[in-house]
Amino acid sequence: MGDQRGITIPDLSRYRTGILRLRGLRLIHTHLQGEPLTEEDLTDLVLLRLDMIVALTIDSSGYPDLAYSGHLLPDNPEKKVWFIDPPTTLAKLDIDFSKWVQGLEDEFQRGQKAVPLRGPQEKAILISVSRGNRADVEDSIEELKELAESGGVFVADTIIQRPQRISPTTLIGEGKLNELIVKCMQLGADILIFDQNLTPGQLAAISDRTELRVIDRTQLILDIFAQRAHTLDGKIQVELAQLRYLLPRLAKKTLALSRLTGGIGGRGPGETKLEIDRRRVRERIHLLEKELDRLSMRRQQRRGRRMKTGIPVISIVGYTNAGKSTLFNQLTESQFLVENRLFSTLDTATRKLRFPASTDGGRAHEVVVTDTVGFIKDLPKDLIGAFRPTFDELRESDLLMHLVDIGSPHFAERIKAAERILFELQLDHLPVLLVFNKEDRLDQREVKAICQSYGAISISALHPHTFNRLFVAIERRLWQAAHRTHEVDQEKLTNQGSFDISDKHLISEREET
Repeated sequence: MGDQRGITIPDLSRYRTGILRLRGLRLIHTHLQGEPLTEEDLTDLVLLRLDMIVALTIDSSGYPDLAYSGHLLPDNPEKKVWFIDPPTTLAKLDIDFSKWVQGLEDEFQRGQKAVPLRGPQEKAILISVSRGNRADVEDSIEELKELAESGGVFVADTIIQRPQRISPTTLIGEGKLNELIVKCMQLGADILIFDQNLTPGQLAAISDRTELRVIDRTQLILDIFAQRAHTLDGKIQVELAQLRYLLPRLAKKTLALSRLTGGIGGRGPGETKLEIDRRRVRERIHLLEKELDRLSMRRQQRRGRRMKTGIPVISIVGYTNAGKSTLFNQLTESQFLVENRLFSTLDTATRKLRFPASTDGGRAHEVVVTDTVGFIKDLPKDLIGAFRPTFDELRESDLLMHLVDIGSPHFAERIKAAERILFELQLDHLPVLLVFNKEDRLDQREVKAICQSYGAISISALHPHTFNRLFVAIERRLWQAAHRTHEVDQEKLTNQGSFDISDKHLISEREET
């Protein structure tokens, strides 16, 4: 129903729809001023996923004159969203509509098959809306792609928009949002992932407009952490972070939260928890905080016993996917999960390591080595808060081994990001040994120049024969006073080591947790 100013479209949610299906409805209405399809008409076509939209003009006698029609398009080289047919008379608008719509949906299906999919993964389109430096934006969305793939999501496409003005309601512009909806149909994408963190209102608005699941960077990281948590500590910390994120969004529960419901691809607190009110969520948060405090006390007792032994503690820290777990496994002959994906390690691990005496008069030493969760830029504050007891263990470290992937083109930015997180955690006062990993990926002259520039050393965690200079550096940092006469200069440290590990002198013992 409507009048000369417009029509009111009722709620269409009960009508069929799907990733690759149209609504099963066509909208036919009149234009009293003789105008063709308007921008508002085309917006309705996209947002409602109509089979077709038709505007009928009226002649001077009040009878139907011309018919303007339009429909959505499957993926095409011109990247067109819709097609507007030439105007025709109503009498000539004679087609087998059911057959025509089926053919159009088949075209969408064929276009979707052109995008490869490995297994029952979710398909996502990544979106970044920013007015920042283009290079920084591109680097950030590339990292978002790594995060998505690490979380088991197939990335069908990425979109970067740099608008003059960012929409406070939907973040992305109206026209781009319409294109995005059609793009999802064309590629068979069922989830939108924004590189920027969305407000509860933006999350609800975008989800309502697109009828797709919408998540932001924080939700994606929370989901990955939920996948990786295996210990009781880790599971409690992840659930606590999820509930803290969820609390302000309870009033606007939408499809956007389905990644936290335990459904397909979701590993959150569960649908029942999402439906409870704010009071119940606060009670659950309070309960988890008490349980976390209890577990923290147990960790403190273990740390106290460890400190009484006087054995130094080395904590391996750094950006995610820098090779920390690989190095930890090589040093301690452990078998912890190692994968080439972000946040493959979530739970901390501790082992005792005895490495050999140096050939220049030193003696054998024991240390405790700890592997930690990786850092990432813009690490969600809820996660930092929930994992603070874990990060607090770093305070007892005698040395932080900051591991950096030298093969990454963004290693300088990642060093700064890790240092910023250490500062936020008030750990920047601890001594740090900067170690570049994956030296085999670059020319050795380039590696040497970078190490000299940063005052660092380089290794390859996959090749233990490169660890000699690492052991020398550790000995200098931890027992420098006792071996002051045996210090080596930077040139010697960079180019050669003084430990012979070819006979497997390294001995590791499990530290009880």
